[in-house]
Amino acid sequence: MPHSAVISRSSSQRTSSAEDMLRKAQHSNRATAARLRHEVVLDHVALATSIAHRYDHRGLERQDLEQVALLGLVQAVRRYKPGHGSGFLAFAVPTITGELKRHFRDHGWAVRPPRQLQEQSLAVRSCVESLAQELGRDPSAAEVAETLGIAVQDVEHAQAVDGQYVARSMDAPVDHDSGMSLCDTLGETSSDLARVEDFEALRPLLRSLKARERLIVRLRFVDNLTQRQIGQRIGVSQMQVSRLLADILLRLRRAMAAENDISAAS
Repeated sequence: MPHSAVISRSSSQRTSSAEDMLRKAQHSNRATAARLRHEVVLDHVALATSIAHRYDHRGLERQDLEQVALLGLVQAVRRYKPGHGSGFLAFAVPTITGELKRHFRDHGWAVRPPRQLQEQSLAVRSCVESLAQELGRDPSAAEVAETLGIAVQDVEHAQAVDGQYVARSMDAPVDHDSGMSLCDTLGETSSDLARVEDFEALRPLLRSLKARERLIVRLRFVDNLTQRQIGQRIGVSQMQVSRLLADILLRLRRAMAAENDISAAS
């Protein structure tokens, strides 16, 4: 007999047994009813834990997920009405899944998004799993959007939310091969950043200089030439270059100070 047939028959027998026991529980005394319901719970523990394991690696402990799934199973056993619907399994699976989703909605977020986006994320994930089983491949965002009747952009936003379940430690390794942590990949604050404001304030003042004065400043502070080399370039002595630089810098400092005074007054 094929393995799938054995599984199908076993599932069918378990459903029939649950149906019978819960029907008997309706017409039994309190102690007997409790025993019968307990047996149904024990028969479906594997089902509950397998559903819980679908939500592994999303930031919550597996043991916690199993406990929540078992709680959902107990609730399904208590609420199920034999003879209604498509059988106990058809009622239990969405009940357990719903309990897990509520648990994630309330406790599973490292960064909590709006409630609507949380619920949309769960709907998209469920749809992706269903379509993947049906298509035999991962569905595109457009296929998920069409199935749910929402925009492709909404699907993409909902899928991005999944990354907020888990907050990674800055000490976590980037990969298995390197010894580098996430913290090691962060850049350091450059000391030059503190000078950006001064550079921007100085820019219009430099433009106000004469062409020869701008050339001297560029040769000294950009090209890093010595005063002797600058003198040779513009045809004056080193001493003259020194006096010219001193005069230019003095005027720039005074202009900068005046700008700062105006800014402070305003």
